[in-house]
Amino acid sequence: MPSSISSSEAVLDPALVPVRLTASDRPGVAQPVPVRDIPAQPWRAVLIGAVVMFAIMMAGWEFYWRAYGVAPTYRNSDGQWLVQRRRLDAGEGGATVLVGASRILFDTQLPVWEKITGKRPIQLALEGTSPVPILENLASDPNFTGRLLIDVSPDIIFAGFAYRGTVLPYLRDQTPAQRIGDSLSMRFLEPVFAFYDPDYALSTVVRRQSWPDRPGLHTRTSVRRLAVHDEDRNTQMWDKVVSDPEYRALARRIWAQDFGDPADSVKAKADPEKAQKAIDDAIAKATAAIATMRARGVRVLFVRPPSAGEYYAYEQRVFPRATTWDVLLERTHTPGIHFEDYPELQGYDLPEWSHLSPADAGRFTAALVPIVEREFARMETPSAR
Repeated sequence: MPSSISSSEAVLDPALVPVRLTASDRPGVAQPVPVRDIPAQPWRAVLIGAVVMFAIMMAGWEFYWRAYGVAPTYRNSDGQWLVQRRRLDAGEGGATVLVGASRILFDTQLPVWEKITGKRPIQLALEGTSPVPILENLASDPNFTGRLLIDVSPDIIFAGFAYRGTVLPYLRDQTPAQRIGDSLSMRFLEPVFAFYDPDYALSTVVRRQSWPDRPGLHTRTSVRRLAVHDEDRNTQMWDKVVSDPEYRALARRIWAQDFGDPADSVKAKADPEKAQKAIDDAIAKATAAIATMRARGVRVLFVRPPSAGEYYAYEQRVFPRATTWDVLLERTHTPGIHFEDYPELQGYDLPEWSHLSPADAGRFTAALVPIVEREFARMETPSAR
């Protein structure tokens, strides 16, 4: 018999294996804690080596994404949104507030607005998220008495889509530790590190690799990074979307996942009755919230920013103006600015069909602001209510 087997049998011989007493073998006596000697090592050198290795790997990850074209930007986090929302409760309740989805976020440039009017709006728009819950939140806040411009992106507001639906619960539940963490992140990390953008986290990058298909697994490509953000949430389209044809095509393909048969669309429900109910619910909730705000002097205005290409065709097919925008204005008794009605709001560059390029966003804002100011001026002033 091989010696290795004989050796194993010898090790397993009960006579040679010491018996370890348990607590039941020694009643009333605590179980001893096993003690293991730690061998002497050059721990200082080990620590320095680990730190150096960590720094090299982090620097490599950072330089890799910078070479790809990524630059540091604020993360547009829930915490950053809360900072702007709390301005209304800290003495700026009479300000102009922008709410809606990503179009008013990308297309409205706060510095241009400020240059024209002398006042900078508060940006509370949230990408991929219906403004209706934000309207209800503002309606319940007596501190807000200013002016409200509401972005109507049809496939968001009329479908009740809520990509950033966590923001209002966070407004209520944010802990002191989270508030400090958000502040430290915005001050020391986001403006410094490119890889800190969530789209380039290692786990995110791993998930979007070309893994083999598995039966029953539905793969859907998530929206990639499209924007850069300032500290006060002023937002522009990332120039890579404009200058990189491959990346721009990727952005279009991601949008097009919803452009097929309406029955296959995520936002336009397969059940027409359910889709219509979502539209009616959105309008009903907006009507109630606007009536509450208007009663205390808030002036409200809707805006439909531009879209183009296949995105515009999809919106026309699934959310036609006559059954959405027109009904919204009629039931809420609120005026609106639709880009189709104003030549000066048309003819802009929308690289991925849904948002304006940085240069055209500035031009669009310069054209939009005078119209907005004119419409607000036409409304009854709070003192005359």
